[in-house]
Amino acid sequence: MKKNYWNLCAMALSAALLISSCGDDNNGEKVPEGGEDDFLLTGSLAENKTLKGGTTYKLSGDYTVKAGATLIIEAGAKIEAVDDDVVDYILIEQGAKIDAQGTSDNPIIMTSEKKEPGAWGGIHICGKARINAEGGAGTSEIGDASYGGTDDADNSGTLRYIRVEYAGYKFNADKEANGFTFYGVGNGTKLEYLQAYAGTDDGFEWFGGSVNAKYLVSTNNSDDSFDWTEGWTGKGQFFIAYQEEQTTLGYDCDALIEADNNGDNATLTPVSCPVLANLTLVGNNSEEGKRGIRLRAGTYAKIYNTLVKGKPNCLTTETAETETSLVNGNSILSNVWIASAFSGKEGIYTAEMFAKDDVNKENQEITLTDGYIGTIEGGDDMPAVDGFFVAAPYKGAISNDNNWTAGWTK
Repeated sequence: MKKNYWNLCAMALSAALLISSCGDDNNGEKVPEGGEDDFLLTGSLAENKTLKGGTTYKLSGDYTVKAGATLIIEAGAKIEAVDDDVVDYILIEQGAKIDAQGTSDNPIIMTSEKKEPGAWGGIHICGKARINAEGGAGTSEIGDASYGGTDDADNSGTLRYIRVEYAGYKFNADKEANGFTFYGVGNGTKLEYLQAYAGTDDGFEWFGGSVNAKYLVSTNNSDDSFDWTEGWTGKGQFFIAYQEEQTTLGYDCDALIEADNNGDNATLTPVSCPVLANLTLVGNNSEEGKRGIRLRAGTYAKIYNTLVKGKPNCLTTETAETETSLVNGNSILSNVWIASAFSGKEGIYTAEMFAKDDVNKENQEITLTDGYIGTIEGGDDMPAVDGFFVAAPYKGAISNDNNWTAGWTK
């Protein structure tokens, strides 16, 4: 009996030492060795830091990466915002970088202890590319950091295979945080395989800049799935927006794309004019957020190979500048199929113009599986501009035989 007692004591001591040295959270995930500072992200980062894969880090308050420093996040790392009264967010300032590269079977997760939309403030990146705000510079809505400049090739790092969950913290009626926010980010930055999941503001928002993006998924974000303003001129391919039905979610969702040049002055330059191809945009048939793609406030856009359904108004245009750009060719809609009628507010660009070459189509029955999977044959073979676009001459973002969302998205 005595021998068994001492054996049990030794086993307990060994277990305690193992937990102390390796660390563990409630889900069996490791936390870094050492003290609290090793796994708590808060305040400013002035030198390079690596967050290890298979490890959970806690985020409390703002975590700001300063110019000259790089935040490196390995595949499988998890960042979890603390459930407290402080707004938690990650901010990459001008001149700083983030190198966060997950994989399809081992993504990087940025989430919150509180598994509810709006629980934390998401990730914000500030670059030095051109924007059209007055003076060519701005201050981020979250963190009051400077952004904008003249370097369209600015490099803020790499984001790959990352899922941001439950962002959209609400500061007040006019100020909420998105899942991913790009402020004047340059095209030296790489954005691929990113999901914004269940936030209370936009999934992805661009404030000017020239950054390109591929394989983006915006799921159940209650404001806009994708949003741009202040002169975004990047390229994008393979974007998915998906909104579950309101009866399932318990809340409504706004536009699938809300697009502006500048809300204060629609003629400011550089004019927003992203080139986007292979989009699948699926709304939740809401009575409040009725618009699918909403082109307004002077924006230009070149949109190809796109499917839009699940909104009473799948494609709308507003302002004379935006509609004129579609008439004169500064903007292009090609192989865009929508499940409703087209609506142009100013009457400069009309439904007849939209459908005149029988390439774009209104009132289509668009059948998809699992909410957003499926394509329709026929589409523009996008030119290999800067080697960015992949040959995908079909309408939609994701085919039945190539589910690139598998394994890393929710």
